[in-house]
Amino acid sequence: MLYWLTALSDGGDFFNLFRYITFRAGGAFLTALFFGFIFGKPLINVLRRKQGKGQPIRDDGPESHMAKSGTPTMGGLLIVGAVLTSTMFWARLDNPFVWLVLFVTLSFGLIGFWDDYAKVSKQTVKGAPGKVRLALGVLVAALASYWASMYHPEALQFRLALPVFKDTLINLSFFFIPFAMFVIVGSANAVNLTDGLDGLAIMPVMIAAGTLGVIAYAVGRVDFTEYLDVHYVPGTGEILIFVAGLFGGGLGFLWYNAPPAAVFMGDTGSLALGGALGAIAVATKHEIVLAIVGGLFVVEALSVIIQVLYFKRTGKRVFLMAPIHHHFEKKGWAESQIVIRFWIIALILAMIGLATLKVR
Repeated sequence: MLYWLTALSDGGDFFNLFRYITFRAGGAFLTALFFGFIFGKPLINVLRRKQGKGQPIRDDGPESHMAKSGTPTMGGLLIVGAVLTSTMFWARLDNPFVWLVLFVTLSFGLIGFWDDYAKVSKQTVKGAPGKVRLALGVLVAALASYWASMYHPEALQFRLALPVFKDTLINLSFFFIPFAMFVIVGSANAVNLTDGLDGLAIMPVMIAAGTLGVIAYAVGRVDFTEYLDVHYVPGTGEILIFVAGLFGGGLGFLWYNAPPAAVFMGDTGSLALGGALGAIAVATKHEIVLAIVGGLFVVEALSVIIQVLYFKRTGKRVFLMAPIHHHFEKKGWAESQIVIRFWIIALILAMIGLATLKVR
């Protein structure tokens, strides 16, 4: 919205700042950060008052988690609110990719909110019906995938770009839509599975989003794409505004989610943020790179899949408990050890993902 102030300027330096994505990204970051600090405590008080017993704790989970009983959930409302506010203020609202990412974020956030509400209102860990949640997620992803394809350059439409191999484009034709849907839905659910310890999911999400934000800015500038020898996708640079808001909102949330957490992100936040990562990857044609940057989420999801399939086949378990962060809890790792070490792994993977921009 503030971008349109440039139409009122007479060429002065102050108003010209709004023409720069990097300046507006800084504004989005600060707006979201202040949003989190200002509304964080009031929101937590409201959630605690409305939810009473808070989020139900699994009986079969690590014993240390029982001490978290009574902690309210739906803290993702703080992040989503911060991202929405900052993006609407600072982004160009005529950019289709901005609306695409917002659509996915808000839609998955609503699905997560429904699930969280079902859990706290019925005081059960089951929440909303899983098949219905999955069907809604698939529908949102289908719309987003087609949407993104329609705004990609003709040379990139319905094609899969591979990292490192710049000249290699795989024409998936119609099958690109199901592939992109898998990326978005898979990303949303992988982040959801990772959100099991205080602060575990939010920092890797911020790291992955920050990396994708840099990629979005780079592929949205023709001069950068020529230097880096990557595919040019006009308009994606504006996604950096959204990412900056996510980073600021994430820090604001982490202030209250740091151990011991005053509020849980819940499915409201984890599904919304995971879906956003997938949408950004699809928009920028970096779906494969997302698997590298978000490798931590991939491992968390795979640990659950492996555990379930192996148990059904043999009646035995590969991990002491899945997702894999619970496995390390069972092995005696302190929660803070797991969280910080997973943060380090996420940062390493992000650096590897960024390296794919230059390695050709």
